[in-house]
Amino acid sequence: MNILCLVATIHLAAAPTAQQVLDNAKKASGGDAWAAVTSAHQVGSIATSGLKGSQETWEDVRTGRYMDRAELGPLTQSEGFDGKVAWSVDPSNQVLEPSDAETLEATRNEAYRRSHAFWYPERWPADIRLAGEKTEGQRRFYVVSLTPRGGRPFEFWVDASTWLLDRTVEKASLETRTTFLSDYRTVQGVKMPFSTRGTNGDAKYDVLTTSSKIELNLPVVDGRFAKPPPPPPDYAFAGGATSTTVPFELVNNHIYLDVKVNGAAPMRVLCDTGGQNILTPTALAQLGLKPEGALQGHGVGEATQDVGLLKVKTLQVGDVTLTNQPFATLALEPFLKVEGFSSSGLIGYEVFRRFVVTVDYERRQLTLTRPSAFNPVGKGTPVPFRFKDQIPQVDGDIDGVAGVFDLDTGSRASIDLLAPFVEKHALAAKYAPRVEGVTGWGLGGASRSQVTRAKVLHLGSLEIREPVTELSLQKKGAFSDPYVAGNVGGGVLKRFTLTFDYEHKMLYAAPNALYAARDVFDRSGLWVNTGDIGLDVVDVMAAGPAAKAGLKVGDRVTAVEGKAVDGNTLLQLRTRFRSEPAGTQIHLTLASGGHTRQVVLVLEDLV
Repeated sequence: MNILCLVATIHLAAAPTAQQVLDNAKKASGGDAWAAVTSAHQVGSIATSGLKGSQETWEDVRTGRYMDRAELGPLTQSEGFDGKVAWSVDPSNQVLEPSDAETLEATRNEAYRRSHAFWYPERWPADIRLAGEKTEGQRRFYVVSLTPRGGRPFEFWVDASTWLLDRTVEKASLETRTTFLSDYRTVQGVKMPFSTRGTNGDAKYDVLTTSSKIELNLPVVDGRFAKPPPPPPDYAFAGGATSTTVPFELVNNHIYLDVKVNGAAPMRVLCDTGGQNILTPTALAQLGLKPEGALQGHGVGEATQDVGLLKVKTLQVGDVTLTNQPFATLALEPFLKVEGFSSSGLIGYEVFRRFVVTVDYERRQLTLTRPSAFNPVGKGTPVPFRFKDQIPQVDGDIDGVAGVFDLDTGSRASIDLLAPFVEKHALAAKYAPRVEGVTGWGLGGASRSQVTRAKVLHLGSLEIREPVTELSLQKKGAFSDPYVAGNVGGGVLKRFTLTFDYEHKMLYAAPNALYAARDVFDRSGLWVNTGDIGLDVVDVMAAGPAAKAGLKVGDRVTAVEGKAVDGNTLLQLRTRFRSEPAGTQIHLTLASGGHTRQVVLVLEDLV
């Protein structure tokens, strides 16, 4: 044998190309028999986080169109791709057509995989490369990196001994998702995995699917992949009205209003544009309701919490009653220590999706209007938006740097710029912020930021001058999303009367009396939460007023202006920190290490 041929043979055996790996995987799972596969239909079971149910999938293998449906515990969800449009039906039966960058990339990746374009590149082109080899115990894998046109990179791990696809690995905005494939069986000449396990690395929340039946080459019905029509209304206005207006309280830039669940006494809830309906365990106990499951819940902070699911018979907001509504259950009770203001839960996307919702910050009123009765004339400047999951997003820029911004009535801040956006555009160097510390608190705990003041924020054609701007330092949680520039909260939104038309993806914004007021950041340099006794000092900003007054993390505020701390003190103090002018003196009594001392906190402008 020619020595050059021998070297080439040895080299090939040691390191196959990406194409050779894919060719071998195709051969091992059916080879040319795949060319005859036009469609796939799969039914089976699904289980995750204490919930069990059924699932079904239809795939048009030639084009990548698909439809997935799952009935899990008390809820049903479906999603699909019709070849052009991605769509989903949420647990409350509302049809959504998300068009954010992340969803579009994820959908294109799904279409690429389901069309088997890695074997038939004419169906969907991609950049394909060998990413190397991996070992796990005695097992060895060839890893192929694929980036479909319009999609994002993901990996195929192919078992070096069987040449069957063992897993896919794909990095999303907030987590890396790995799907393991197993229990391969032959169906009409090709091998199909009858079991999958999807994980983000925390086994507690793994999603397990098992197929009881897989059928190939059934007739392809176009309508099966089309976006479903909207459901009939599941609400009614009292007396045949077409709208209802309810008062709300604005606390820490958060909107709180009263609702009734299952006809019980009014409960105070937070109103959040992109959040889902939530009830606390305390509220559920009062209502005699029990949730199912323990899904993983994410927030601004880095920790996660278990989320249960249930449906309520009725939800009443003002004079409109919604029936058979989905809710999650989440332990929001600890936020009383953060907010200084208690609530029984949250209403969000599910309510906003059904109505045209007007938030009048100046008059502290929320109006829900039947969409067919809504007239946009005189409602203000129109700003188109898209959905990322259930969150409205607008195109805009901050000091000329373009990006996509979430609209979030559930945020107290003016604008948080997310950590990847800050890093990508070197904004810390650009703004050189002098202030850093805890600036918010969410589901996952405290969030830290550097704080500065931008010159101008544009949201569509809206212009907001000199907003207080927080440069997030979060490495995990919602503020680590690389697809989003920033999160626009109540500090900006309260400058307008806002009308959200979710059906037509349009926001109308009319400036109110607060529009021209200078944005204000907390003047204390201090973050305190309610403790078991008094207020606990959680964070002190370096060289800020609190630090100058001698406050330290671990101190306990036991009195303000000589008055002992009570259940109202935190909210009152937070209000003073923002509303009273620089130079204001606030007298605090502190306890630490068994000693008591008096300090004078002098407020000052930090940004």
